[in-house]
Amino acid sequence: MSQNSLPTEWLNLLIDPYAMLGVSVNADERQISKRYYVLAKQLHPDNYINNNKPDQELASAVFTQLINPAYEQLKHTKKRLNTIAILRSEAKILDSYKAVGIQVSIIQVIATMSAQEAELFYEDAVRSYSTAQYQSVSQSYQVTQQLNALNIVYLSSQQSKRPLTNEPKPIISQQETKTVEKTLSSNTILNPDPINYAQRHYERAVEYSNQEQWNLAVQELRDAIKLNSANSDYYALLGVVHFQQKFIGMAKVYIRQALKINPQQPLALKYASLLQIQVNETNTPQSVVKALNIASLLSKFLSK
Repeated sequence: MSQNSLPTEWLNLLIDPYAMLGVSVNADERQISKRYYVLAKQLHPDNYINNNKPDQELASAVFTQLINPAYEQLKHTKKRLNTIAILRSEAKILDSYKAVGIQVSIIQVIATMSAQEAELFYEDAVRSYSTAQYQSVSQSYQVTQQLNALNIVYLSSQQSKRPLTNEPKPIISQQETKTVEKTLSSNTILNPDPINYAQRHYERAVEYSNQEQWNLAVQELRDAIKLNSANSDYYALLGVVHFQQKFIGMAKVYIRQALKINPQQPLALKYASLLQIQVNETNTPQSVVKALNIASLLSKFLSK
């Protein structure tokens, strides 16, 4: 493929420069510039010296004809506002056609969340997709389509939600929440096997949870799940941490996944009761669960 022969459908993706760069629609100028320079380094011709020539030409074409124009569109405040206005217009008429590029389960998950929870979920999804977006430049078109659909779904959900004025009411009383430290230490059993990297993240997450440093615990658990997505303990603790953050929708997602992996996971069983989750909900695949691990979904997508 020569530098002048990008298909029309690729060029049409410029309608969403956020998706083209692989950044959130909430990204500021600093984040946009940082991402641009990462892509400039990633798609530099020198990286394709040992590959075949078509890949080198395609990478050059994508950068010059798509990424450069997208960056020019987003580095100016006025142009960014115009772009968001266009995307919001598309979000107002969201239908099955607009959402064709993304898992329906993700739409369902976002629809059930508060505005704050949906934003966290969306930002995680964007980061996961963008990590792999240009690892295979020949498949970057499909991943960018996914990002565009995700942006539209997110903006649509935000338009239908009012800003949060009050925190969600806790499911358990203030006195009961004080027992969480003991619950985490007594119900969460560390694997006695030789320590691996995923387990180290998990152990740090337990420590942060006992200290009620929820944000740090979340980051450690996400790192653990990236390394080992089949450990029910990781999902159970992440569900509990989100419960303590009063992100009830997110808590339900991760508690369900923990029980799907291990129906007898003690911490997940305890909080399934508090969250009014029926244990038999996890006996069959759930659409919500399919959207839980965005990185895993993307890996399967790219392997096709």
